[in-house]
Amino acid sequence: MLKAIKIFFEQNMSLEVFTGTVTVIDSEKREHQLRLATTALLIEMMNQDDKVHDTEKQAVREALKANFNLDDDEISELCTLAEEELHNATDYYQFTKLIAAHFSQSQKIQVIELLWRIAYADNHLDAYEEHMVRRIADLIYVPHHDFIRTKLKAQNLKNNL
Repeated sequence: MLKAIKIFFEQNMSLEVFTGTVTVIDSEKREHQLRLATTALLIEMMNQDDKVHDTEKQAVREALKANFNLDDDEISELCTLAEEELHNATDYYQFTKLIAAHFSQSQKIQVIELLWRIAYADNHLDAYEEHMVRRIADLIYVPHHDFIRTKLKAQNLKNNL
């Protein structure tokens, strides 16, 4: 796990996800935490090919603003933390566990679509990016046909811009 992002989540999340137990204070707090978990995955995607392009940064910001209603401070803080790290973690379980347990199937599919959009933001799909989306899709129980459908949708969106 990226150390800086893990510290941010420990300081800003009341879920005991790091010890394996989940205690939810209220639904509003849970929704906020789910948005933060999704944000961490989007930021991880931005760093998958070890080259962070401005188009990827912009795609992350647009996705967060359009889909998760995070304020500018939260977006900036998470983006800054991700940019400080050169290499990505391989442990997404604490984030995907929250998403798998609390998002509807359509919300999970939306997460996969957003990951694809970040992957295609620089006009190049890296093998590491595709692997990450496949892995996240498996961890949050998104069927393969939705994995492919969202990939094609993100490709078409990028090609039509």
